[in-house]
Amino acid sequence: MSKKETATVIVGGGIIGLSIAYYLSQSPSPSPIHILETSATLFPSASSHAAGFLTRDWYTPPLAALGALSFDLHRALAEAHGGREKWGFGRSVSSSFVEEGYDDGKGERKERPEDWLREGVSRAEMAVGGDDGGDGGFRKGEPPKWLKAAEGGRVDVLSGEFSTANLDPHRFCHWLLQECLSAGVVLHHPAKILSVGRDDRSEISHVIVSKAGREEKISCRRLVFAAGAWTPQAFSNLFTSSTLSLPVTALSGHSLIVRVPTWKTPAVGTDCHAVFTTDPKGFFPEMFSRVDGTIWLGGLNSADIPLPEPCGKATAVTESLEQLRTTARRLYGNEADADNMEFVREALCFRPVNPNGLPILARIPEGSLGDGLRTSSGGGVFVASGHGPWGISLSMGTGKVMAELIEERPTSADISGLGLQVGRKEEVLKARL
Repeated sequence: MSKKETATVIVGGGIIGLSIAYYLSQSPSPSPIHILETSATLFPSASSHAAGFLTRDWYTPPLAALGALSFDLHRALAEAHGGREKWGFGRSVSSSFVEEGYDDGKGERKERPEDWLREGVSRAEMAVGGDDGGDGGFRKGEPPKWLKAAEGGRVDVLSGEFSTANLDPHRFCHWLLQECLSAGVVLHHPAKILSVGRDDRSEISHVIVSKAGREEKISCRRLVFAAGAWTPQAFSNLFTSSTLSLPVTALSGHSLIVRVPTWKTPAVGTDCHAVFTTDPKGFFPEMFSRVDGTIWLGGLNSADIPLPEPCGKATAVTESLEQLRTTARRLYGNEADADNMEFVREALCFRPVNPNGLPILARIPEGSLGDGLRTSSGGGVFVASGHGPWGISLSMGTGKVMAELIEERPTSADISGLGLQVGRKEEVLKARL
């Protein structure tokens, strides 16, 4: 079989699809790689508008190995390619903050609900904490100067030595895309995949793509679905006879990027900050100061906003954006700073979530494709989606292990708990708790 025939088509040009393409292109003997992106704008959702928070160890056991691998890959890429300058990679100190008057008097952390992300609880509840034996394993710390509301409040440091970091996902995706293109990856954008073709053995042999009003045939034996919250729709549109329903749904999140006088581009070697707190309105703000001198503010999530079509654009909810602005003014400013606070960008994006709290990184069984379709030796249909709030953090690890899975090589991290299987009840419960 020729290299052209063993080509890989990746459906989805966001950070997960790009990461898979990047590591496939690093293969000693790569076959052709095609990325199909439906949206007219590159990176229209979480791959641009997510926080860009990275952590090495804030994961449940099934994700621990992948999380550590991904963080190390992110750090190595940044050190090798000038990540600070090119995509704003910077080490961060992560802290929880309880405002004066909102503590219970004991400094105790609030118990999170079982389904913590959908309930709107902060991802800081996943932190393993410090290591100095302080309250609950957390140690008291100094708040960042830009967090005006911290005066008189309680700050607990959550992260260990260089175990959390931050980047600008939009800039990182553009860098990753250029690396892929330089390695020979072909981007079809905007393009829509219309159908899957088969050979005389009923094995997947090509796809038909619509691009610029014309149809194009792309030979391939491998199909990878990595379209974020749109992954189930992309799969079912192609495999109409399949009885497989991918358990991935969309969770929306509003965010702001803010510029305040008290946070400037830090000197090299100076940490950025990740701060997690509670708002009196009942949500859990997450904020991340960035290398470029801005602060990302989010944490206002909802499952009620419908997912737009892949080529459509979602409209942010005005009330939600105003709630975030009010939070920013309260947390970052005082009367003297109010006029100098700049709201640089507002956004609404959608995260792909799986009810069990774990991403799906798997090969789809041949029998689940329907209509008698088969896959050839060296081929297959794969899915990588459902990362929830950890898509940016887990992206590079996901790309590496998926490339290894696709090429039938041992994976660099254990992903045995991240397949399509439902799993035993106690394993699912651990993943959610």
